[in-house]
Amino acid sequence: MHLFTVATCSLNQWALDFEGNCDRIIESIVKAKTAGASLRVGPELEVTGYGCLDHFLEGDLFLHSWEVLAKVIDHDDCQGIMLDLGAPIMHRNVRYNCRVIAYNRNRILLIRPKLWLANDGNYREMRYFTPWARPRHVEQYYLPRIIQDIVGCIKVPFGDAVISTRDTCLGAETCEELFTPDSPHNHMGLNGVEIFTNSSGSHHELRKLDTRMNLILEATRKGGGVYIYSNQKGCDGDRLYYDGCSMVICNGRILVQGSQFSLDDVEVLTATVDLEDVRSYRFTPSRGLQAVNSPAYERIEVDLSLSQPGSILSQEISPSSPQELRVHAPEEEIALGPACWLWDYLRRSKASGFLIPLSGGIDSCATSVIVFSMCRLAFDAIKNDNQQVISDTRRIAGESPDSTWLPSTPQELCGRLFHTCFMGTENSSAETRGRAKELAAEIGAYHTDMSVDIVVNSLTKLLQLVTGFVPRYKVHGGSDAENIALQNIQARVRMVTAYLFAQMLPTVRKRRGGGGLLVLGSANVDECLRGYLTKYDCSSADINPIGAISKTDLKRFIGWAETNFGLPILRRFLDAIPTAELVPLDPNTKEYVQSDEVEMGMTYDELSIFGRLRKVNKLGPFGMFEHLLHAWKDRCTPREVYEKVRRFYHYYSINRHKMTTITPGYHAEQYSPDDNRYDLRPFLYPVFTWPYKKIEDALRRHEEGAAQKEIKSE
Repeated sequence: MHLFTVATCSLNQWALDFEGNCDRIIESIVKAKTAGASLRVGPELEVTGYGCLDHFLEGDLFLHSWEVLAKVIDHDDCQGIMLDLGAPIMHRNVRYNCRVIAYNRNRILLIRPKLWLANDGNYREMRYFTPWARPRHVEQYYLPRIIQDIVGCIKVPFGDAVISTRDTCLGAETCEELFTPDSPHNHMGLNGVEIFTNSSGSHHELRKLDTRMNLILEATRKGGGVYIYSNQKGCDGDRLYYDGCSMVICNGRILVQGSQFSLDDVEVLTATVDLEDVRSYRFTPSRGLQAVNSPAYERIEVDLSLSQPGSILSQEISPSSPQELRVHAPEEEIALGPACWLWDYLRRSKASGFLIPLSGGIDSCATSVIVFSMCRLAFDAIKNDNQQVISDTRRIAGESPDSTWLPSTPQELCGRLFHTCFMGTENSSAETRGRAKELAAEIGAYHTDMSVDIVVNSLTKLLQLVTGFVPRYKVHGGSDAENIALQNIQARVRMVTAYLFAQMLPTVRKRRGGGGLLVLGSANVDECLRGYLTKYDCSSADINPIGAISKTDLKRFIGWAETNFGLPILRRFLDAIPTAELVPLDPNTKEYVQSDEVEMGMTYDELSIFGRLRKVNKLGPFGMFEHLLHAWKDRCTPREVYEKVRRFYHYYSINRHKMTTITPGYHAEQYSPDDNRYDLRPFLYPVFTWPYKKIEDALRRHEEGAAQKEIKSE
């Protein structure tokens, strides 16, 4: 047997937090060594944090990266273990996303630049880096002087090479390279590489983990080998949450899998592997023939063994046993992912907590339950003696540095940091007011209840004073313009009121520190896509944990949380008809005339379908019509399909401008319409006359043909 122990890490790195990132790297190395690992692998760009964005264009960032690398490589606790570190490196005035592989303070074995860059969706790596488009090419890199003095040499290999030890051979690939059709691990495996490292900055999306893990498992299922996957975890300063789940795989089977969502800043996983398992797995004639004809890699020789010496009868170390892949249900992902993201944002922004305008509807309800889930996670971490969470909790709660206070329940913690506010008008119902109050009580939030009619009436009187015109709701005989304007006044007053209370409530509550509250938005992805929200209303906030989650998924989450969080009030939110409550009751029927889906002219389920076809399937109006013509053939006539598609594109296009100012939202869905990072499209659209005419022409031919068939059948 050739047994060796490897360590992979999920680190909660923060973009540009060089000191904190350095400390977490060193802590992970210490934990890896303590567990007996001979190789430690860290996440992509762990030195700087992945989400530095245009800071990667600054020379200072590359200087500070080398300064951090120097501290790590020269640290006494980082000796005697091979390190695979992630950092940006500038070579010949070109910026590269690199792996720095080092052993002890006297040797940097290889700087390996990324071959294939992530450059779609949330990723813009080619804006900052250049791909190393020279497979298996190696040249010399001149080290900066701060490193020369440590390692005692001037030059090190730079390029696409592999590391050869006395007992095995290892190679590195980085994130996107795994997901490309021609992945480097295929070629390295045919060249005798037995250990592959993959350092990643992969973000969470609902239902994405299973797809990612299948690709990782497939990396060694056909060709054999040990695959060490390391992924960042946490919010590093933007809309993404990196969801960890680092793992070690051997021959297509999982040996160890890390957590996807947790509040631990440093998570180190170890597994022990027998190299002989890889060699026997690869013993097939067809693989041997391909290996003989495979182009060779340059091997960087290092005089050490990764495997453990000793008798095969020794029981001090044993191979790790395979385990099943663990995947959360989407409802759990909504409960955990945005909650972890909110915790990172709260503690790193130095705010005193959150405030949400709690309307009594399902969207602000779901956002509030996610905050409660965050409090549950923090409470569990406190019970597990997570010192970082304990320190952050006391500071956020306004405790003094020498305080020993800790919450006794998640509700107590929620009461310290979460503030809900019902801002009613004369159009609000007792039902929504009651639901908001009861939900706040069940989760422990600090709740305020008020009417904003006095402010709304002041603004309408101002219009009357200046113009002499008195606006009326439609149910009272007013025009569409008057009706919308009167609704928007209420919505925008709530936004201004929310920020006033967010700034003043910590003072009102005599909280130590004086920091304000972060205002949470609660517009779901479907409303954003359709533009079914008022610009600069309560959708305008500091951050929005549900900004890329569909109404359909939110309802499933609320149903799940009702049972799993023990919140019976949530059933009343599920049973309520979604309504904005911005217009008066019908004077004749005394009933509400406002319903979200009726006003939108489409259901939330239909909106999800439109969103995926537009963004994920990349279809315009004509392509969407063609697709739905077949998908909806049992529920709609061709003309009804056309009318639905046309209605969607009409409202999408006239409301696209709202996405230019939308609150930064947690990214959870591939059809997110976020204009600022993800969905780069115009916000001033022409009318889609060309595709509409093309559809209408096809419909005319279809209907004429159907009419002729009916005549002949008679």
